[in-house]
Amino acid sequence: MDKPNIIVIMTDQQRGDCLSIDGHPVLLTPNMDSIAGEGVRFSRAYSSCPVCVPARRSFLSGQFPATHGVASNASTEWGIEDTLPGVLRRAGYQTVWVGRSMHQHPPRKRFGFDHMIFADHRVQPDDYDDFMARNQPEGGGGYYGGGVMHNDWTARPWHMEEAYHKTNWTVNEALKFLRTRDPSCPFFLVVSFVAPHPPLIPPAFYMERYLRMDLPEPAVGDWAEPPPNNGLGAETSAARVNLTGEMLRSCRAGYYGLINHVDDQIRRILNPIVGQRKNDAIVVFTSDHGEMLGDHYLWRKSLPYEGSARVPLLVRAPGDFGLKEGFVVGKPVGLEDIMPTLLDMAGVPIPESVEGASLLPLMRGEDAPWRDFIHIENAPTHHSLTDGKEKFIWFVKDGRERFFDLTQDPSECHDLIGDAQASSRIDVWRSRLIDELKNRPEGFSDGARLIPGRKYSGTIPPK
Repeated sequence: MDKPNIIVIMTDQQRGDCLSIDGHPVLLTPNMDSIAGEGVRFSRAYSSCPVCVPARRSFLSGQFPATHGVASNASTEWGIEDTLPGVLRRAGYQTVWVGRSMHQHPPRKRFGFDHMIFADHRVQPDDYDDFMARNQPEGGGGYYGGGVMHNDWTARPWHMEEAYHKTNWTVNEALKFLRTRDPSCPFFLVVSFVAPHPPLIPPAFYMERYLRMDLPEPAVGDWAEPPPNNGLGAETSAARVNLTGEMLRSCRAGYYGLINHVDDQIRRILNPIVGQRKNDAIVVFTSDHGEMLGDHYLWRKSLPYEGSARVPLLVRAPGDFGLKEGFVVGKPVGLEDIMPTLLDMAGVPIPESVEGASLLPLMRGEDAPWRDFIHIENAPTHHSLTDGKEKFIWFVKDGRERFFDLTQDPSECHDLIGDAQASSRIDVWRSRLIDELKNRPEGFSDGARLIPGRKYSGTIPPK
């Protein structure tokens, strides 16, 4: 079999439950759903460090944060050689990244991509800025011209014609590549969207659609505490919120509207007439991390809770690969597994530096050995373990713990850490985390206990 073309579609900050096919009560995602319906959906996919920089490092390298060295949004230079695009490029692929940047340092470093067309606020102007400078009306103000900024819970409709929206621009650039690519070799294309990462500014049609609906309320756990003064007087990008009434309604409508807008736009890529024929490419859909969206009085990402850490992961492939159509895999998987999966499917050797594992046997329905859990962390806050059924969380600063039964309590509303009936299970998970952390240079574990208060910076020293 010839080497397959590969398209990875990556949104930014999309929760794992924000798919119709995952049971969302109002969100419309028929095109994302179709990837799962014609392929495989991983219902327990997680971001092992749910913020942009380390999550994308894991995608690019197949490595967990402890190995690639970043557990926060720290901007540090990275000298890795065997990246996913780099290995595919050496195997004869044309490699292109379009849209939201890789979030690495320096921003224009290609990490194995032949070409990048990207938007990155650290580069002034970036490729999207150049596009807007040529096309937006006088006084348009660019992507932030509506006054809603990049971590805010405030929301409003996009303030210009839809053609200027960053989502549309990203798809237009991806289609331009598909029209002009080198037809003599296979391609690896990453289509990376800013949405649904704030600013929450979908085109008016999408915002109005969700303002008309009965939207779900936030999950609020018995352990959750509202912010001081119920959030009044705090910045609109505060990490702790108490969103109610119109604040909550507009915020959720804006977030869902951005996802729905992306869903409609990716149909242009996954269309046999305009974009790519169904049997010509492997298609992967995922996100770097989620969004708390007001659950448990929390906003943004970085946290170990499901809203922040669980992400969508959908894979469709030509029939020769033997994927079980419409299959759902409930094992704990992560962004680290995408690189070995795609190399395996392309028939390219997997470098020894890769820590993830190929998902291909799972997608074929084989009873293959798999990890018992996935480790989720973020500096300076927490280390957590989950198998998608239970979750143990340890807070580094003071040693607090939380434990959730995700099967009975998927919204994590009931902390079982003090429940005598759960104590034996908690002991098992605590022992696993002690073992997981015992060789970390920060000294989180001595092999017998967890040690709180250790220095935990965004960059992890080499072992």
